[in-house]
Amino acid sequence: MKYNDIIGQAEVKQRLQKMVNSKKVPHALLFSGKDGCGHLPMAMAFVQHLFCNQKTESGPCTTCSACQRISKLIHPDLHLVFPIAKSKEVKSSDDLSKDFRLFFLDQPYMGLNDWFGNISAENKQPIIPVEEANDILRKLSYTSYEGSYKVVIIWQPEKMHVDAANKLLKILEEPPDQTIFILVSSNTEQLLSTILSRVQQIHFHQCSEEEISAALMANYQVNADVAKQTAVLANGNYGEAIQLLLHNDENISFLNDFQNFMRLALRFDCGKALQWVDENASRGREKQKQFLQYALEVFRDCLMYNYGNKSLVRLSGQEKVFLEKFAPFINQKNYERLVHEFNSNYYYIERNANPKILFLDLMLCTNELIHTK
Repeated sequence: MKYNDIIGQAEVKQRLQKMVNSKKVPHALLFSGKDGCGHLPMAMAFVQHLFCNQKTESGPCTTCSACQRISKLIHPDLHLVFPIAKSKEVKSSDDLSKDFRLFFLDQPYMGLNDWFGNISAENKQPIIPVEEANDILRKLSYTSYEGSYKVVIIWQPEKMHVDAANKLLKILEEPPDQTIFILVSSNTEQLLSTILSRVQQIHFHQCSEEEISAALMANYQVNADVAKQTAVLANGNYGEAIQLLLHNDENISFLNDFQNFMRLALRFDCGKALQWVDENASRGREKQKQFLQYALEVFRDCLMYNYGNKSLVRLSGQEKVFLEKFAPFINQKNYERLVHEFNSNYYYIERNANPKILFLDLMLCTNELIHTK
């Protein structure tokens, strides 16, 4: 992985290059930013630069043995930690290291939902269990294989069990010589304050529409109009832009679900409502959360369409046709309540609430609110 493989983030690249060139690398770094900003691939590029045997000021050579192994995530002194769906067969990241490696190499801008979809664990809660902390402490007690750095990348550290986080506090503050921790977080507000106080934070901004559009044209040979439209819909998430480009059918699926939900909410039919709820409840927690997030985006666009600048509406195609018909039902009186109800359900779904009860209640609440004039 090279710095040039990551779109944007010029200031971050310069800062990391300066660290490597000056040989003044902090022992604990926190790469923070929203999903799709490039903080995980940047961590890999930074590590490759660190380990490179023929490094230049601008980055790794990409051809030496160390670069080759880091690029494939198989270097013995690189340790990867990430959320898992704990089970009898899977107790730590080591049990899924091959799956994670292959998935990252295919989708370096992946998000947590993508990862859990890949391992068919949408119905389970992501966690970095306490056993993981024990594994880290054990691995770092050994000398490095090649007499250089030992690097631990913890992706989504906010998913660490509190006991795991507490076990790592001391080693984060005083790690062994030439040991570097890189925490890659999408929700730093969920991290313990004791963790935040022990790391040097580097913030990543969301990718601009221009950066995403240019990358899509360069990497996927799409025309400027398609690239621009996809970049607008991606909302700063390059990984999401790639998925939108390659899998247009998923948004259509959410559109159909939302249309059916709103038709049932508008003219409540108990039998059909229960059927919709049963079908949606069987999908998995991550898909349910994505549906709720999609609905919130539609509400936002409806309000913008009714009272703001129509050019800022991000929907297009079938979604835009639906929006023009649906927007009159969203007004200043019911918008805030609708957003509150859908956000609340998102919160409860994350905490393992019964989706059948939640979605039936949501449909009844929506029925009341959608008729608010």
